[in-house]
Amino acid sequence: MKTGMRLTGVCAVLLAATVVTPTASAVDQTDLKASAAIQTVDVKGVKVAKEASAETRRIIEAEAGVAAAAANVCGAGYTISTGAARYGTYGTAYTWTNGKTTGDRYYDKPICAVFFNDTGSAHYMGVRLKDNYTDTPHTEDFGTFSTYAGPVYQNRGYCGEAYSYMKVGSKVVVDNILTVGSCN
Repeated sequence: MKTGMRLTGVCAVLLAATVVTPTASAVDQTDLKASAAIQTVDVKGVKVAKEASAETRRIIEAEAGVAAAAANVCGAGYTISTGAARYGTYGTAYTWTNGKTTGDRYYDKPICAVFFNDTGSAHYMGVRLKDNYTDTPHTEDFGTFSTYAGPVYQNRGYCGEAYSYMKVGSKVVVDNILTVGSCN
Protein backbone atom coordinates (compact mmCIF):
# COMPACT_ATOMS: atom_id res chain seq x y z
CA MET A 1 0.00 0.00 0.00
CA LYS A 2 1.41 3.41 -0.89
CA THR A 3 1.72 5.94 1.91
CA GLY A 4 -0.71 8.80 1.80
CA MET A 5 -3.36 6.72 0.02
CA ARG A 6 -6.76 6.76 1.67
CA LEU A 7 -9.20 3.91 1.17
CA THR A 8 -12.83 4.01 2.22
CA GLY A 9 -15.83 1.74 2.29
CA VAL A 10 -15.81 -1.50 0.31
CA CYS A 11 -12.30 -0.97 -1.15
CA ALA A 12 -10.75 -0.90 2.32
CA VAL A 13 -12.60 -4.09 3.36
CA LEU A 14 -11.51 -5.94 0.20
CA LEU A 15 -7.91 -4.83 0.60
CA ALA A 16 -7.87 -5.84 4.28
CA ALA A 17 -9.25 -9.29 3.39
CA THR A 18 -6.57 -9.74 0.75
CA VAL A 19 -3.77 -8.71 3.10
CA VAL A 20 -5.01 -10.95 5.92
CA THR A 21 -5.39 -14.05 3.75
CA PRO A 22 -2.35 -14.42 1.49
CA THR A 23 -2.25 -17.21 -1.03
CA ALA A 24 -0.39 -20.42 -0.23
CA SER A 25 2.29 -19.65 -2.82
CA ALA A 26 3.02 -16.29 -1.19
CA VAL A 27 3.50 -18.00 2.17
CA ASP A 28 5.74 -20.65 0.57
CA GLN A 29 7.91 -17.98 -1.07
CA THR A 30 8.29 -16.09 2.22
CA ASP A 31 9.26 -19.26 4.09
CA LEU A 32 11.62 -20.24 1.28
CA LYS A 33 13.48 -16.93 1.27
CA ALA A 34 13.76 -16.96 5.08
CA SER A 35 15.25 -20.46 5.08
CA ALA A 36 17.67 -19.59 2.26
CA ALA A 37 19.78 -17.17 4.31
CA ILE A 38 23.29 -18.29 5.26
CA GLN A 39 24.08 -17.79 8.92
CA THR A 40 27.69 -16.84 9.60
CA VAL A 41 30.22 -16.82 12.42
CA ASP A 42 33.24 -14.57 12.72
CA VAL A 43 36.63 -16.29 12.55
CA LYS A 44 39.33 -13.68 13.12
CA GLY A 45 37.45 -11.09 11.07
CA VAL A 46 36.43 -13.48 8.26
CA LYS A 47 32.75 -14.38 7.82
CA VAL A 48 32.39 -18.16 7.71
CA ALA A 49 29.16 -20.06 7.04
CA LYS A 50 27.92 -21.41 10.38
CA GLU A 51 27.59 -24.85 8.77
CA ALA A 52 31.24 -24.87 7.58
CA SER A 53 33.40 -27.72 8.81
CA ALA A 54 35.73 -27.49 11.79
CA GLU A 55 38.60 -27.95 9.32
CA THR A 56 37.47 -24.88 7.35
CA ARG A 57 37.38 -22.83 10.55
CA ARG A 58 40.82 -24.12 11.58
CA ILE A 59 42.39 -23.23 8.21
CA ILE A 60 40.89 -19.73 8.24
CA GLU A 61 41.84 -19.16 11.88
CA ALA A 62 45.44 -20.21 11.18
CA GLU A 63 45.81 -17.73 8.30
CA ALA A 64 42.95 -15.24 8.34
CA GLY A 65 44.89 -12.75 6.19
CA VAL A 66 45.45 -15.35 3.47
CA ALA A 67 41.76 -16.31 3.60
CA ALA A 68 40.72 -12.67 3.25
CA ALA A 69 43.05 -12.33 0.25
CA ALA A 70 41.40 -15.41 -1.28
CA ALA A 71 38.01 -13.72 -0.95
CA ASN A 72 39.41 -10.63 -2.71
CA VAL A 73 40.43 -12.79 -5.67
CA CYS A 74 36.75 -13.72 -6.12
CA GLY A 75 35.72 -10.07 -6.28
CA ALA A 76 33.34 -7.70 -4.59
CA GLY A 77 30.64 -9.28 -2.47
CA TYR A 78 32.17 -12.74 -2.09
CA THR A 79 32.77 -12.41 1.64
CA ILE A 80 31.32 -15.58 3.21
CA SER A 81 33.57 -18.64 3.31
CA THR A 82 31.71 -21.88 2.62
CA GLY A 83 34.76 -24.12 2.72
CA ALA A 84 38.52 -24.42 2.81
CA ALA A 85 40.86 -27.38 2.42
CA ARG A 86 44.63 -27.55 2.76
CA TYR A 87 46.39 -30.18 0.68
CA GLY A 88 49.67 -30.81 2.50
CA THR A 89 52.27 -28.18 1.64
CA TYR A 90 51.07 -27.94 -1.96
CA GLY A 91 47.94 -25.82 -1.96
CA THR A 92 44.81 -24.53 -0.28
CA ALA A 93 41.35 -24.41 -1.87
CA TYR A 94 38.71 -21.88 -0.82
CA THR A 95 35.05 -21.48 -1.75
CA TRP A 96 33.14 -18.24 -1.19
CA THR A 97 29.61 -16.91 -1.61
CA ASN A 98 27.92 -13.55 -1.39
CA GLY A 99 24.99 -15.21 0.41
CA LYS A 100 22.39 -14.06 -2.11
CA THR A 101 19.86 -16.46 -3.57
CA THR A 102 19.80 -16.76 -7.37
CA GLY A 103 16.84 -19.13 -7.61
CA ASP A 104 14.11 -20.74 -5.58
CA ARG A 105 16.14 -23.42 -3.78
CA TYR A 106 18.44 -23.24 -0.75
CA TYR A 107 21.49 -24.17 -2.82
CA ASP A 108 20.82 -21.57 -5.51
CA LYS A 109 23.62 -19.30 -4.31
CA PRO A 110 26.58 -18.02 -6.34
CA ILE A 111 29.88 -19.69 -5.47
CA CYS A 112 33.47 -18.78 -6.30
CA ALA A 113 36.37 -21.24 -5.99
CA VAL A 114 40.10 -20.54 -5.92
CA PHE A 115 43.00 -22.99 -5.49
CA PHE A 116 46.17 -21.37 -4.14
CA ASN A 117 49.63 -22.68 -4.94
CA ASP A 118 51.48 -22.86 -1.60
CA THR A 119 54.78 -24.17 -3.05
CA GLY A 120 56.35 -20.90 -4.17
CA SER A 121 57.01 -22.33 -7.66
CA ALA A 122 54.92 -22.54 -10.82
CA HIS A 123 53.21 -25.91 -11.39
CA TYR A 124 50.48 -27.32 -13.59
CA MET A 125 47.32 -27.01 -11.50
CA GLY A 126 43.65 -26.25 -11.71
CA VAL A 127 40.32 -25.80 -10.07
CA ARG A 128 36.95 -27.00 -11.39
CA LEU A 129 33.61 -25.95 -9.90
CA LYS A 130 30.40 -27.81 -10.50
CA ASP A 131 27.03 -26.96 -9.09
CA ASN A 132 24.29 -29.25 -7.83
CA TYR A 133 22.53 -29.40 -11.22
CA THR A 134 23.43 -31.92 -13.91
CA ASP A 135 22.56 -29.63 -16.84
CA THR A 136 25.00 -26.84 -15.91
CA PRO A 137 28.47 -27.04 -17.47
CA HIS A 138 31.38 -27.06 -15.03
CA THR A 139 33.62 -24.00 -14.87
CA GLU A 140 37.36 -24.53 -14.64
CA ASP A 141 40.77 -22.93 -14.83
CA PHE A 142 43.78 -25.19 -15.54
CA GLY A 143 47.31 -24.21 -16.50
CA THR A 144 50.74 -23.51 -15.08
CA PHE A 145 50.39 -21.05 -12.21
CA SER A 146 52.71 -19.77 -9.51
CA THR A 147 50.03 -18.12 -7.38
CA TYR A 148 46.55 -19.59 -7.87
CA ALA A 149 44.11 -21.23 -10.25
CA GLY A 150 40.75 -19.53 -10.60
CA PRO A 151 38.65 -17.81 -9.73
CA VAL A 152 35.83 -19.90 -11.19
CA TYR A 153 32.14 -19.26 -10.60
CA GLN A 154 28.80 -21.07 -10.56
CA ASN A 155 25.56 -19.11 -10.24
CA ARG A 156 23.86 -21.92 -8.27
CA GLY A 157 26.94 -23.54 -6.78
CA TYR A 158 26.04 -24.13 -3.14
CA CYS A 159 25.99 -27.91 -2.48
CA GLY A 160 28.28 -28.46 -5.44
CA GLU A 161 31.94 -29.49 -5.57
CA ALA A 162 35.26 -27.73 -6.03
CA TYR A 163 37.88 -30.04 -7.54
CA SER A 164 41.57 -29.16 -7.06
CA TYR A 165 44.47 -30.64 -9.00
CA MET A 166 48.24 -30.10 -8.96
CA LYS A 167 51.14 -31.83 -10.63
CA VAL A 168 54.75 -31.32 -9.51
CA GLY A 169 57.00 -32.58 -12.27
CA SER A 170 55.38 -35.83 -13.41
CA LYS A 171 53.82 -36.59 -10.01
CA VAL A 172 50.19 -35.73 -9.17
CA VAL A 173 50.28 -34.29 -5.64
CA VAL A 174 46.74 -32.88 -5.33
CA ASP A 175 43.66 -34.61 -6.70
CA ASN A 176 40.85 -33.71 -4.27
CA ILE A 177 37.25 -32.59 -4.00
CA LEU A 178 35.94 -30.01 -1.54
CA THR A 179 32.18 -30.06 -0.99
CA VAL A 180 30.68 -26.57 -1.15
CA GLY A 181 28.49 -25.93 1.86
CA SER A 182 26.78 -28.35 4.19
CA CYS A 183 24.07 -30.13 2.24
CA ASN A 184 21.99 -33.28 2.41
